[in-house]
Amino acid sequence: MNLKIKLIDKTLPLPAYQTKGAVAFDLYSREKVVVPPWQPTLIPLNLIVKIPKGYFLMLCARSSLAFKKNLIVANGIGVIDQDYCGEEDEIKLSVINFSKSDVVVEKGERIAQAILVKIAKAEKFIVVKKMEKKSRGGFGSTNV
Repeated sequence: MNLKIKLIDKTLPLPAYQTKGAVAFDLYSREKVVVPPWQPTLIPLNLIVKIPKGYFLMLCARSSLAFKKNLIVANGIGVIDQDYCGEEDEIKLSVINFSKSDVVVEKGERIAQAILVKIAKAEKFIVVKKMEKKSRGGFGSTNV
């Protein structure tokens, strides 16, 4: 599958899968960003994407983000919809710095990863009075 992309700063690298077995491709910070403690901050990722029909783009933290940068993705993951692809629709990563000091993200730093995910949409929502199966015990019921 080919993916149509627009780079905003053409001096930065293309998104890239880092290994043959990688399922996510890395994204780079378009500019230097200072992330203050506990303040949600957007990091521009230099990319506008035309997501193919039947997919969404899942934006995730790189596995080292928390350990090396003290940053977490503010909303867990990012969901980039198929229709978010206009000229002003640069993908950005929302992060929170959980340390006590400012964190600097450098221009060109690999800061996020993205996965193309196939989707299915519900054709209809059917309201029922009762679910057919017995309850498992609710949230947290597996003691994990």
